[in-house]
Amino acid sequence: MDSTFWPLYGLRITTPRLELRLPDLPLLEELAAVAAEGVHDPAAMPFTTPWTDAPPLERGRSTFQHVLSTIANWSPDEWALSLAVLYEGRVVGRQDLMGLDFAVTREADTGSWLGLAHQGKGIGTEMRAAVAHLAFEGLGAHSVTSSAMTDNAASLGVSRRLGYQHDGMLHMAVQGKARVLQRVRLEREGWERHRTTPVRITGLDACRTLFGV
Repeated sequence: MDSTFWPLYGLRITTPRLELRLPDLPLLEELAAVAAEGVHDPAAMPFTTPWTDAPPLERGRSTFQHVLSTIANWSPDEWALSLAVLYEGRVVGRQDLMGLDFAVTREADTGSWLGLAHQGKGIGTEMRAAVAHLAFEGLGAHSVTSSAMTDNAASLGVSRRLGYQHDGMLHMAVQGKARVLQRVRLEREGWERHRTTPVRITGLDACRTLFGV
């Protein structure tokens, strides 16, 4: 889907195995279905906002609404690019890249999830590498941040492989329990040293003003 009024629908980020794109309504239905099928062990909660602690229909619906809300609330000063991740032509998860006053700070943040059936295949590392490339090479970021619960070994492993460094801890309450969040940061120099995944970006030029650059 291409759009004169919302050119982000024409943005494509591709790696050897993946395509990342802003989902149109059919792809958004697929993304919601993946969320409904589950994204983590029900006995754990890897998210600071426990949106997955809900019946399948509600999980899918909240995913659907969230992506639409990122479009409705977008501004060059505060944006959240919520991309569907396609593997072998099927939606398998979501990868977000977010910026607050990005034109000034040149810093972006990431968040993501993968359907349970698609974990353990290296997809998480590849999709994070894709948006890191978009941030640094495409948008001129100086740094990219992320965070994960200290017991989320998979997410922290992705960060480590891509060259992120520890950036402090945050104690917070999630579902009435104390949890510890590990912040991590990737500077441009570290990204240059650790990047190994080939990434191709198309359709970005028409979107630059939406990112404030």
